[in-house]
Amino acid sequence: MKKPFISLALASSLTFSAVGTHAVFAQPAEVSQKQTVHPQDRKVINNINVNNIYNTIEYLSKTPRVAGTESEYNAVQYIKKQFESYGYETEIQPFTFEAYTPPNTVKLTVDGYEGELNPTSFTYTVNGNVWGELVDAGLGTQDALQNKNLTGKIALIQRGQITFAEKILNAKAKGAIGVIIYNNSEGVINGTLGENNEYVPAVAVTNAEGEALAAKLGSTATITIDGASVDNKTSHNVIATKQPTNKKKANSNIIVLGSHHDSVAAAPGANDDASGTAMTLELARVFKELPTDTEIRFITFGAEEVGLLGSEHYVNNLSEDEIDRTIANFNLDMVGSKDAGDLVLMTHDGQPNLVTELAQASSTRLNGTPTPYEEGGRSDHVPFGEAGIPAALFIHDPAEPWYHTPEDTIDKISKEKLQDVAEIVGTAMYESARFDNQGPKEKKQKQPKAPHLYYEEEIE
Repeated sequence: MKKPFISLALASSLTFSAVGTHAVFAQPAEVSQKQTVHPQDRKVINNINVNNIYNTIEYLSKTPRVAGTESEYNAVQYIKKQFESYGYETEIQPFTFEAYTPPNTVKLTVDGYEGELNPTSFTYTVNGNVWGELVDAGLGTQDALQNKNLTGKIALIQRGQITFAEKILNAKAKGAIGVIIYNNSEGVINGTLGENNEYVPAVAVTNAEGEALAAKLGSTATITIDGASVDNKTSHNVIATKQPTNKKKANSNIIVLGSHHDSVAAAPGANDDASGTAMTLELARVFKELPTDTEIRFITFGAEEVGLLGSEHYVNNLSEDEIDRTIANFNLDMVGSKDAGDLVLMTHDGQPNLVTELAQASSTRLNGTPTPYEEGGRSDHVPFGEAGIPAALFIHDPAEPWYHTPEDTIDKISKEKLQDVAEIVGTAMYESARFDNQGPKEKKQKQPKAPHLYYEEEIE
């Protein structure tokens, strides 16, 4: 495995809570001041045009790009055309997946309840129009329901201990025809049942609404859900490959720079993740003219928002030889919002690897301090990490308030942040891929599966 010419001594670490995870940041023994930019870094930095990144974000974020839809496919064709305009041979890699379309109608009424209830559905909630006596079902565990007869009734269940799906199936096994799950803390439940199954109609309500409904036990509750469906759809990865400039002097290594081009429904996805897609395109343009001894694959993945499906498909279809030769995955996700926090690196297991080492050396050279790293899933670096490939996510933390909303628009994008991330990632990649920096490749081992903390991955 290639090593950066700067070796970072990790003298200490600190632990804190962020994005619901335990995060470990690597700190240098001494924080150096910003140094003169290395001539090799200049070859990358001087060719980055942040306006290209910004303009591509603006183009892609005119409409949501939900996986498996025409708008996502239009984005795929645009990305392919851009890669080809730089001179790359480009492959579109299709894959099918089971797609859930959320309902257009979600209603809950309870006799005697004053005010309006605002229920939400779960991913894989089924359609139905059911009504029955509202009864308390505790946490919905098998023990809690052991002596309960829920036949023809609507079960009121509190969140906690077991998954949403288990609660619903346990209640159904006892005869319930519908389920209401209320939160055990403040906020709205944004959850999934994990997979398609023979559930009964189920909705989620807030903690306050659930406690108010607990005072209405014995009343008639009515659940109406309509418009939900499960269909097979097709998404695509777009892959542009840069072969080594001089094959006689090349090594056998592969570096992958990736991002996801899909967005969630109703969100234009300027930051999530048109920003990463646009930066991938711009760095592909920059690297086309740079002499490198390493194969570089520039990839935009489909269907990240529904389970990291594009990156999983790509990694699962690599040969053992390709996996062994892939020494780094740089993953760009949400890299441009002016309303988000500072840049961090996330690895699926919280451990440093070649990508964090290269990026920390790069950010030290450029900014005087190394970008910290922590444990985190959430994005397309996870399948690479699980396959034993050194991988890290580049993201700003905490996320912006507009995350996964219609307000994730071009006016929230910071050119300064785009420039900073592009410089760090571009120079880190070049440090490994340039001709005069050769070194041994580390042996890799496959890692255990890590939780995929992607969109709607709350299952309990």
